[in-house]
Amino acid sequence: MSKKKNIQENSKALSKKGFDAHILVIRLSAMGDVAMTVPVLRAFRAAYPNVKITVLTRKFFEPIFSDIENVDVYHADVTGKHKGIFGLSKLSKELRRTGITAVADLHNVLRSNVLKNFFALRGIKVVQIDKGRAEKKALTRSENKEFKQLKTTHQRYADVFEKLGYPIDLDHHSFPEKAALTPEIVELTKNSGKKWLGIAPFAQYQSKVYPLELLIEVIEKLNSENTYEILMFGGGKKEIAILNNIESKYQNVINVAGKLSFEDELKLIGNLDGMLSMDSGNAHLAAMFGIPTITLWGVTHPFAGFMPFGQPMENAILPNLAKYDQIPTSIYGNKFPPGYEKVMYSIQPETVVEAIKNL
Repeated sequence: MSKKKNIQENSKALSKKGFDAHILVIRLSAMGDVAMTVPVLRAFRAAYPNVKITVLTRKFFEPIFSDIENVDVYHADVTGKHKGIFGLSKLSKELRRTGITAVADLHNVLRSNVLKNFFALRGIKVVQIDKGRAEKKALTRSENKEFKQLKTTHQRYADVFEKLGYPIDLDHHSFPEKAALTPEIVELTKNSGKKWLGIAPFAQYQSKVYPLELLIEVIEKLNSENTYEILMFGGGKKEIAILNNIESKYQNVINVAGKLSFEDELKLIGNLDGMLSMDSGNAHLAAMFGIPTITLWGVTHPFAGFMPFGQPMENAILPNLAKYDQIPTSIYGNKFPPGYEKVMYSIQPETVVEAIKNL
């Protein structure tokens, strides 16, 4: 089938369903980056109700998009049937059969670049995110550092849609209503009438994790006030074991990790009164529901553009930047110079507790 005929048939099929166009959105990982697409897609749907959206991502992430109307999720099985060049060729054919007319690549990695070439051969327009690599390199270098606020990742996502012809004003975003609690959530939380405070103490890199002994001080102070139900989030055997140990010692602490489906965990997060998180995915999951979110930053910094959506800068608690003046040392926290192993120790537990109370 020729490019022109293929595009014409896609347009006819969309018109019959009441849509003017069908945009494929690519964002395969990681969880925080996927969560950051949600406010942008909500704003897009509100502005362009006649444009169909399909998100290409991992199957596990599908519940993240559950509150957005007319958004389908297509599962990328990159370790199975969509693995390698032939698997991606198969995936591109599957996606073309859905009737896509344009592609917003919010990932811009090797896999999405391969898909881009397959789509281009069929005359499908692809716009890829500008990650601002040069700016981020200038922000994180140790010498001649350009220490300034960069464009947010949310705005970088929005810019992709604007280049496709669909400008988005993120200030016009609306958060969804709180989801109803499932029986599993009610049983776990005992439907407590206290303030529900989520704490997500882990991150991909240790340089972004608040020291456990200092976190315990925070929990002890909050627990003693008997006004908070402290809900601990994490994943993996090691993290669950740590959280189980904390739960066993404090009356007002509940370990959520491993006890709910991901879908229910999201519903619980959307019903919190506040979230304390590292610079990690859980911060973005809470922020996409409009939950007041306090973030603790190690060798990374909000200037790189990863501040949770809609959160004021005062909700970001930073280390002693006068002492650790090379921060941010990297975008993701995977690189830092000698002597920066304990930057998080410069954040006092009292500072964290006070920030939580101010919420």
